[in-house]
Amino acid sequence: ARPLRFPARGSAAPWPPLASSCSSPCSSPHRGDGGSGRPPPSPLETVLTEGNLSLSELVGRWFLVGTASRCSYLAENSHRLEATAMTVAAPDGRSLVIGTFRRLDGQCWEIRQRYVPAGAHGRFSVRGHGYKSKMEVVVGEMDPHSYAIIYYQDSQGLSVKLYGRSSQLSDTIVDKFEQRARAVGLSEDVTHYFPTYGGCHAA
Repeated sequence: ARPLRFPARGSAAPWPPLASSCSSPCSSPHRGDGGSGRPPPSPLETVLTEGNLSLSELVGRWFLVGTASRCSYLAENSHRLEATAMTVAAPDGRSLVIGTFRRLDGQCWEIRQRYVPAGAHGRFSVRGHGYKSKMEVVVGEMDPHSYAIIYYQDSQGLSVKLYGRSSQLSDTIVDKFEQRARAVGLSEDVTHYFPTYGGCHAA
């Protein structure tokens, strides 16, 4: 289902454009496996999920603190990053409804997506626009009062994101995030941190 967009307060130059592949988590495309015909295994298959995850603990407002990704648009436009916030709801106790606030054409917009359970605990999937377009989401680690480390895998690759209940987190938490990113092949060279000012926020 296509995400709903609702105007919110604010005005500024848009970043990133919603049409950009970086408006959803992205990285570089996976390489093949030498022509064997088998798709390469997903890095998410080896990621341990948060064992004590309760959806109710994810509910509320989160700030995007950092992203590890090989997304070329993100690398080329890192100087244009703005503070980004999202809200999480669990209306049916099984799936999550995510509202992310972004700028577009001088206005703030809310982009809504539904994360549906994908079998294993802490794993979700999100349907995209195209045929068979899907994104896999894994909640790797979280403290409901402080931070969450979430993995995203789509047709373009893998990204790891660090969210906080506050826009600023301790060095210890940032180190955990960077360690998890390195474990799936994403170094500090492709890790970007978001400013704590400006941007769009939930009302």
